[in-house]
Amino acid sequence: MRIATWNVNSIRTRQSHLLAFLEEAKPDVLCLQELKTTPENVPTGAIEDAGYNVVIHGQKSYNGVAILSRHPIEDVRTGLPGDDSDAHARYIEAVISRDGEAVRVASIYLPNGNPIDDDRKFPYKLAWMDRLIAHARDLLADEEIFVLAGDYNVIPQPRDAAKPQAWVNDALFQPETRSRWRALEALGLTDAVRACDDSDGLYTFWDYQAGAWQRNNGIRIDHLLLSPRAADRLAGYAIHKHLRGWEKPSDHVPVSIDLN
Repeated sequence: MRIATWNVNSIRTRQSHLLAFLEEAKPDVLCLQELKTTPENVPTGAIEDAGYNVVIHGQKSYNGVAILSRHPIEDVRTGLPGDDSDAHARYIEAVISRDGEAVRVASIYLPNGNPIDDDRKFPYKLAWMDRLIAHARDLLADEEIFVLAGDYNVIPQPRDAAKPQAWVNDALFQPETRSRWRALEALGLTDAVRACDDSDGLYTFWDYQAGAWQRNNGIRIDHLLLSPRAADRLAGYAIHKHLRGWEKPSDHVPVSIDLN
């Protein structure tokens, strides 16, 4: 099963890119983030014509997540547990069934958290991560095969940035942010890309400003975290870097993994 994640940065703007990626990479499951629209404005007809079922947790102009699947989608849950007052469309989770086997998949758009001196944004990011840790702990107790995929807005280590010194005052690279990432891994989750490739220079995001793409001044913030049973089946990964060179691209590129 090929599972991919992609912050598409406006699904209506990037519709042609999305359809081209589905045709090119043929993922079984694609988790999308930053749809930036409500469900009724998502091009579900074109997605279904491409052979995919789709479930959406959308929001006007901001956020928005979705799961696309070639296979049946069941047990859909929207919103990260732990705060009923959180109205942001940042989390959707579902079970994908194929050949009698079930894999739980979540699409995550973790809060950015900047600026760090804002008394709401950075604390919201950290509280959201605490809720994610608690939910992951609950999922692990069920011993399911699951994948938590998405734009985490976390640079886990200095080598995950071309210029780590440029991020020391950014919420993506704060000690509190990275400690919560380590807490997720300490639960028993596996960073799929790092399990396959320990190289430097693996990036998934290049800013639109200052020629970041042309200079390869990137960061790795799009991740797939695997439960132990999923990690046991990990067969490979790909960062689809070439999409960043397409006309009017997202500033993120897809990341995919293969599970046996």
